[in-house]
Amino acid sequence: MILWLKGVIFNVTTVDLKRKPADLQDLAPGTNPPFVTFNGEVKVDVNMIEEFLEEKLTPPRYPRLAPKHPEANTAGIDVFAKFSAYIKNPRKDTNDALEKALLKSLRRLDDFLRTPLPEEIDAYAPGDLPESSRSFLDGAELTLADCNLLPKLHILKVVAKKYRGFEIPAEMMGLWRYLNCAYQREEFTSTCPAEREIEFAYLDVAKRIK
Repeated sequence: MILWLKGVIFNVTTVDLKRKPADLQDLAPGTNPPFVTFNGEVKVDVNMIEEFLEEKLTPPRYPRLAPKHPEANTAGIDVFAKFSAYIKNPRKDTNDALEKALLKSLRRLDDFLRTPLPEEIDAYAPGDLPESSRSFLDGAELTLADCNLLPKLHILKVVAKKYRGFEIPAEMMGLWRYLNCAYQREEFTSTCPAEREIEFAYLDVAKRIK
């Protein structure tokens, strides 16, 4: 997704991680994608890969993708961890508490998305602050923050519905606006795995409630 937004031409090759080809194992032994190799150095941490691409692919040839607002980088930072705890839990007696923790995290993200950014506020307008109408975390355009968060939200939406019957509440309008804006962008939809692939990947991860 980052390469697409940067305007880099690249090829996509799908591999079976259970039967990794030898050349992939030679590039980064014991490591699963995503990873980047550069001058013999292997980068496996997603955040480090993002920083590396932003550092190497710079203007004027490539656009900057770093958010203007630092708070965009931490919005929804704990959502995926709460989702993982919820979906991997097999115990009925703790399921409700884990679901509530996930909802609380999603609600914080929704609040952030509904709170206007400074440039959306008219200091001279009367009345209460308007609700934000921006498309993405940092404004009208996708940034590194979205590249990090949107795939996780998509996985959460698909897996939680399939294996827990859980759906993001309709009243979280900021969060749904965010997702729907993302689904209208080719950069996101073309780099997301199909829903059936996500469901299959979580077949053994999502624990049955006992």
